[in-house]
Amino acid sequence: MNAPNPRGRLRWLPRTMASRLYALLAGGLLIAHGLSFGMLFYERYESATSMLMTNLEQDVVVAVNLLDHLPPDERAHWLPMLRRRTFQYMLGPGQEGEPLDSHGSREMAGMIAAALGPRYPTRASLLSRDPERFQVHVRLSDGTPMAIEVQPSVMPLAKWLPYVLALQLALLLLCAWAAVRLATRPLARLADAAERVRPDGDGERLPAGGPTEVAQAVAAFNSMQDRIARYMKERMQILASISHDLQTPITRMKLRAEAMDAVPERDKMLDDLDQMQHLVREGIAYARSAHGDSEAPVRLDLDAFLDSLVLDYADTGRAVTFEGRIGAPVVTRPQALRRVVGNLIDNALKYAGAAEVLASDESGVAVIRVRDRGPGIPEDELAKVLEPFYRLEASRNRDTGGTGLGLAIAQQLADSVGATLSLRNREGGGLEAMVRVPRA
Repeated sequence: MNAPNPRGRLRWLPRTMASRLYALLAGGLLIAHGLSFGMLFYERYESATSMLMTNLEQDVVVAVNLLDHLPPDERAHWLPMLRRRTFQYMLGPGQEGEPLDSHGSREMAGMIAAALGPRYPTRASLLSRDPERFQVHVRLSDGTPMAIEVQPSVMPLAKWLPYVLALQLALLLLCAWAAVRLATRPLARLADAAERVRPDGDGERLPAGGPTEVAQAVAAFNSMQDRIARYMKERMQILASISHDLQTPITRMKLRAEAMDAVPERDKMLDDLDQMQHLVREGIAYARSAHGDSEAPVRLDLDAFLDSLVLDYADTGRAVTFEGRIGAPVVTRPQALRRVVGNLIDNALKYAGAAEVLASDESGVAVIRVRDRGPGIPEDELAKVLEPFYRLEASRNRDTGGTGLGLAIAQQLADSVGATLSLRNREGGGLEAMVRVPRA
C-alpha cells in the first residue's frame, strides 16, 4: 500500500510564499474583523432589545393611565403625541388576528400585561409575521376599548455604515499586502541575485540596509560571493600554473625523444607527448576562460559576425553552413563568443564531419544553433558533458584527441558573456547546441 503523499494534501495552498503569507494574514485579519463586527452587532442588538422592552414597559403604563384619566373627547388628541417608532396607541377594538407564535412577541405581550396589572386585562393577537406586528387589546376603566399595536425592531443601521465597513476591509487587505511585500521583497531580491551569481565574483552586490535579519542575510550573501570568487581564482591559478609549468618538461622530453633512433617506441613516446601537450594547452585555455569577462563588451552585428566565422571555416575546406538572420545587434564580448561558437563548430566537425549554424530572434533573444548529424549524446549525459574533463567513452577517447574540456570551455565562456548554452539530441540522429544571447 502506497504511503500518502503529503504534497498532494497541500495542493490547495498557493505556490508562492508571498501568496501564502498574504492568504494567512488577510484571512486571519478578515476573520478577526468579522468576529469583532459580529460581537458588536450582537451586543447592539441585545442592548436595543433591552431598551425597547424597558421603554415599552414604562411607556405603556404612563400612556394607558393618562388616557384612562382623560375625558373621552380629548383622548384622540393625545394619541399622536404618545406614538413611538415601534408601537402606537389606537382607540377602538383594534384588529383580530391569530395567537402569538414567537417567543419575542409573547414576551412583550406578557411584559405589557404584567406592567398594567389586573386593573387592565389584556389580550394579544398576531396581525402579520413579516414584518412581525401584533396588537394588545385593553379596556379602560369606563369600558372604552383600545389597542396597543407593536412592531418590534431594533435601531436601524446608518446608511454610511456599509461604506465604512467596506473601507475598513480595503484597508485591512492593503495593509496585509504591504506587510507581505515588505517581508518577501528581500527574499525575492536575494533569490534573483543568487540566480546571477558568477564564479568570478563579478555578480550583483546586494545593498546593505533594512531590518537586522535582512542586513545579516545580505552581508552573508555578499561574503559568500567573495569566498566563491577567491576559491575559483585560486583553483584556476593552480590549474593554469600546473599546465604552464608542464609545458617546459614536455618540450624537453619531445626534443630528447626526437633525438633518439627511429624505433617504434620513439613514435609512441612522441604521440603520448603530443597528447599531453594538447591536454596542457586545453587546461590553460579552460583556466583563462574563467576570466572571459576581462574583455570589454561591444555592440556587435551578430549576423555579420557569424557569417564571417562560418566563411573562415569554409575557406579551409570545412563543411560548415550558415542560415537565418537575427536582424538586430547585441552587446557582448566578441572574442569570448567567437570561442564559444567555434568550440561548438569544432565539436560538430570532429564527430560528424559537418556543421550547420542557424541564427534566429526569439522574443528579443538572439539564438544561435549549431547542429550536426553525428552519434549524439545519451540523454542522461547531456548535462555531464558540459563539466570539465568529462568524456564519453563511445566517442571521445584517446584516438579522437578529446580532452573533455571543449564543451566545458564553451559553457564557462557563455556564462561569462551572459549567454546560456544547452544541448539536445536531434530527431533522426545528431546533436544541437543552442546559445541564447540577450539582445541589446
